[in-house]
Amino acid sequence: DKLKRTLESLNLDGYSVAVSRVKKSGLDACDFAVNLDAEHENHDHDMTYLHGKEAAVKVQGHHGHGHEHGEGAHTHTHSHGHIHGEEAHTHDHGHIHEEGHHHGHSHRGLPEILEILRSSDMTDRAKEIAERIFRILGEAEAKAHGVSLDEVHFHEVGAVDSIVDIAAAAICLDDLGIREVIIPVLYEGSGYIRCQHGVIPVPVPATLNIVSDYHLRLHKTDTMGEFVTPTGAAVAAAVCTSRELPEYYRVDKIGLGAGKRAYERPSLLRAMLITPEDKMKSASLWN
Repeated sequence: DKLKRTLESLNLDGYSVAVSRVKKSGLDACDFAVNLDAEHENHDHDMTYLHGKEAAVKVQGHHGHGHEHGEGAHTHTHSHGHIHGEEAHTHDHGHIHEEGHHHGHSHRGLPEILEILRSSDMTDRAKEIAERIFRILGEAEAKAHGVSLDEVHFHEVGAVDSIVDIAAAAICLDDLGIREVIIPVLYEGSGYIRCQHGVIPVPVPATLNIVSDYHLRLHKTDTMGEFVTPTGAAVAAAVCTSRELPEYYRVDKIGLGAGKRAYERPSLLRAMLITPEDKMKSASLWN
């Protein structure tokens, strides 16, 4: 309820938020969906658009279209995780592809986006996190297209669903009091993906720029598809404080978030709240 109330204070039109439970490979997961109206709809989860008809069937595996319980074709999700790697111990909500799954009407500059965030009821720290994520995205896009940050119009990053994605990530991280985030590795797919500028290889340029600039560990898998989007990478870069888990730790809470794209590998992100333990204390638990 707190998240929904805070998102409403952004004063954005064209979307609604829904929280539900869905099944992914038989596992119960949280689905945080941003449902867009017809004017703001994009192709972010249209597998045929992203990969072509034949490739869409291939990347979804050999068991049908991959639509699991609770998923809709016209929703956008950020569901506590879109880096698509069970080893990323963080809350991450990005699944907008900045290179272009949006219509041209939604152009926004960074100052306009920051004003939307600053005028909301988000806490100062949540605003700070969201602003950092957007700046990381902007710098990566500017580098990818060979322009200055001032010239980046955020025609995709500035779309309604991206603003909601990033704001929600910041709101949740702040509300949970997360100060340290450990992300050992991000698992990426292979192949190509369609965008506004044509067909490009995975990882896409903006994602690679973020991974490179912020020294995130990337592991490419043989699974066809895009598992680390620029928004997902930007959230990871903005909040990551360490890449090494402690040798011993207690798991206090577990979050499992469901993605929307239907790939052969289920789109899930697992986040854990942990407490480091020293070796002697951990050993005593077994006595």
